[in-house]
This record gives sequence, C-alpha cells and structure tokens, in this order.
Amino acid sequence: MNAPIDFNALKTRQHAAWASGDYAVIGTTLQIVGEMLAEACDLRWDERVLDVAAGNGNATLAAARRGCRVTSTDYVAALLDRGAERARAERLKVEFKTADVEALPFDEASFDAVISTFGVMFAPDHAKSAAEMMRVCRPGGRIGMANWTPEGFIGQMFKTLGRHVPPPAGVQPPPKWGVESHLQSLFGDKAESISVTRRMFNFRYRSAAHFVEVFRTWYGPVHKAFAALPVDGAQALESDLMTLLQDMNRAGPHSLVVPSEYLEVVVTKR
Repeated sequence: MNAPIDFNALKTRQHAAWASGDYAVIGTTLQIVGEMLAEACDLRWDERVLDVAAGNGNATLAAARRGCRVTSTDYVAALLDRGAERARAERLKVEFKTADVEALPFDEASFDAVISTFGVMFAPDHAKSAAEMMRVCRPGGRIGMANWTPEGFIGQMFKTLGRHVPPPAGVQPPPKWGVESHLQSLFGDKAESISVTRRMFNFRYRSAAHFVEVFRTWYGPVHKAFAALPVDGAQALESDLMTLLQDMNRAGPHSLVVPSEYLEVVVTKR
C-alpha cells in the first residue's frame, strides 16, 4: 500500500523553494493576467476581495485598482513584502497577511470574490485549497483563477523538471488545475456555474539561454531543481529546457517569444 502523503513536510519544502530566488522578478511580467482576471470576475468598487497565494501581488493590485477592499495573502512573507512595495508606490490601500490557502484565517462567507493567478494551483492539497476558497466566499460570490494547463509551455516545463527531479509520489501535479474536469471535481458540487476561457500569455526574453538564466536564478522551483542536481544533471536539464524553448519559440532566431496556455476560470458559488 502507498504511504500517506505528508503534506506538512511537502509544504515545508515548497515554502523553501518559493522563498529561494525572488519570484517577483518573474511575477511582475505576468501583470496583464491579473488585470484580465479582474475584468473576468467583474470586480466592483468596495467589494471585499481575497487574493490567495498572491505572490508579489498581480491580482491584488488589479483588484485594488478597481476600488476593491483587498486582502492579499501568501505563505511566503517576503513575497507579500514585494506586493506591499508595489501597493505603496501606487497609493493603493491593501491589507497584507501571511496565510496558507489550505487553512485560511477568515470566517465563512467573508469575501465577495476570491482570486488567484498561478498561485493556488501550487498548493499540494487540491481539494483542501478549493474547499477553503469556497468556504470564505459568500453565496453568489466569485472565485477567479488563472491556472497553467498541462499542454501549455509552463505545464511542459514542469513535466521536464519532473524528469530530472521527480516530484513526491502520489502528489497531484499543479497543472491539473488547468484541466476542466478537475475543476469540476473540485468546485462543481457547490458551484452555480464554472466559466472557463483558454488564454495565452507570451513569455518574452532575449533568447532561450536568457530565459533559462533568469528562471534558474529567480524562479523558486527551477532554482531548486538546478541546485538539487550534480553538474552533469544540471547540464542535461538546461539542454532539455533549451530544446523546449526553441521548439515553442515563435519569434525566430534573434529573440524569444513563447506562448503559454492557461485557463481563466470564474466559479460562481451557489
């Protein structure tokens, strides 16, 4: 029989991964996704909005720019500090609170909308995370997410990482949040509706080598994968990432533009 998954130990390792490097260097390039999600959720002035696994605050800022009363949460406090810096620079009033999406410190039905851009999908216990988002959202409220798909570039990048540094046995992969049937299984019994739109985000870098350099320096999961490998293993991972990037590059030999598919999801709570 398979041993039960130790989610606490897994989250400790994940916390270390996301705290390494500086995700904000990558995260700021994804701002457009937060803006589009805020529009998809039709956020209104004075609505109470919770951003979970907020990172450096892309969705947080998008909601605050629309006059919402935003609480921004993540279990990596340093990332919230980056979001707070951005909010201060724009004179936006946001509450920042260290919190785990799998155990949110808020009452039932506290928020009009709960949002996450490429965040909640990385929490290890999918069912628990979905249940917590539903719990703190009011009836008739919305849960909005942007989740990478397995078929898209980031989904393929994580598949490549997994060939070199295998993930823990039995843990559901993050890009499963980009599968419509999985979303239905997580939210369907408490949802009035689930709206899904397939979108593309374009990663824009100088070259494949530039992308790898940035991600292995600043993006926690890639940074940790390289650090866990011996020299020859790291070289093999770099080679496989370069091949993936070059295969998906639509910009020709002198630049890098790689489209990555994601699902824009709006769940309306029954």
